[in-house]
Amino acid sequence: MLNENDRWLLSYYRASEIQGALFFGRLARLVRDERVQADLTAQFADEARHADLFTRCLRECGTSALQLPRAYQDGYLEAAGIPANLVDVLALTHVFERRVMRCYAAHLRREDAPPAVKATLLAIVADERQHVRWTRDTLERLKDVHGAGVVDDALERHARADEEVHDAARLEWQQRCERTAS
Repeated sequence: MLNENDRWLLSYYRASEIQGALFFGRLARLVRDERVQADLTAQFADEARHADLFTRCLRECGTSALQLPRAYQDGYLEAAGIPANLVDVLALTHVFERRVMRCYAAHLRREDAPPAVKATLLAIVADERQHVRWTRDTLERLKDVHGAGVVDDALERHARADEEVHDAARLEWQQRCERTAS
């Protein structure tokens, strides 16, 4: 049911969800703010479940996940560096979750997406909306603690990094599609 490019793309989504689960699981152990710790723990669980949903989706489509050497988030570390504090972590997370929402929504609009893929994406998008909400609300709360300028600067810095990462990922995808078409 899936061509090799779509298998790769779903595997890429899966790898990014795994990367997110590992990241949020580690963070949840370190953060002292109980509200943030609870939200990070919930997000860790969501990301792990999303990876499982993609694994099951691939299986339902008659294939399995490819083992990919990189996830989307690896580009963030190269473009913006390792987050230095909680504001950076939340700004990066907020920007990333907004990107995920846009990518999954675009994939949902594809007429050639199999029903299993659409059902998987719909299930995940509901969680992604919550991720955007909690990070946005927490960043707003942290403006009172760290200052609006610090939070806004972090959001802008990570938005620029996201554009760079997304442009590189889009180029990699286009090149992959061109190679497989020839």
